[in-house]
Amino acid sequence: MKHVRTTAPAPAASEPSSAAPAPSTGAATPAGAVTEPGTGLKLGQRAVVPFKFGTAKSGTIAITVTAIEKGDNADLAKYGDKAKGITPYYLRAKVENIDGADLAYASLSLHALGPGGRSTGVIITGSTDRCESGSAGKDFTTAGATFETCTLQGAREGNSVEAATYDKGDGYYKSPVVWTR
Repeated sequence: MKHVRTTAPAPAASEPSSAAPAPSTGAATPAGAVTEPGTGLKLGQRAVVPFKFGTAKSGTIAITVTAIEKGDNADLAKYGDKAKGITPYYLRAKVENIDGADLAYASLSLHALGPGGRSTGVIITGSTDRCESGSAGKDFTTAGATFETCTLQGAREGNSVEAATYDKGDGYYKSPVVWTR
């Protein structure tokens, strides 16, 4: 389903940890350690997080945001006038099954942040020719299994996307893991 909605940009949070966490002091999270809510990472660094899919599936996954790519408004042609003035951004990630839980067919959604950790003011779902959302295959049931995905996000023309967030699960909604360029 294609959906485009714009909202006014959210004000910057009063607490820096909720809007733009300080960068982590280490490199990527080791395989067995869970990344704390509010952790700041750079593109290419790995976060290990608890994961729930639907009502019956849960496990531990690693997310590595590999790129934040700017697209062209023309990429959104199929959205018609609803996409006027929106620049698409593609949040690319690699997802790994850490604990071997049955997470077959699971999907992951990331969110974009603009400069200063603010909302981009744009909500868009779906895909483009340059950004197809990927789901785990039926074999995403063993430790080490991986899949790659792309989340379509957007910003008003003249604005940009500077970070990607993961905000699902206990503690992460109010204090997401954030990857910056």
